[in-house]
Amino acid sequence: MPRYIQLVKFRKKPTKEMIKQNLEFLEREKKMGVQIKEIYWTLGRYDVVVILDAPNEKAVMQGALARAENMSSETMIAVPAEEARKLVE
Repeated sequence: MPRYIQLVKFRKKPTKEMIKQNLEFLEREKKMGVQIKEIYWTLGRYDVVVILDAPNEKAVMQGALARAENMSSETMIAVPAEEARKLVE
């Protein structure tokens, strides 16, 4: 299953209600096959870094669109270094 890294920026100050809503989105995404591996709140340019596995880009995009009111995100597909090195051999 492809792995993705999502860089998230809050559009407004997070509230308990917003966090609760986001947890509900995560539960719905599980049903679409999305597996959240790790979530980090960070300092700097982005507020949150999410590492997740998903069956395809469509599932990742649906999650990002569902959160668009509260958060903007940049998503990258992640290729393990070992696999990437094989591409240049």
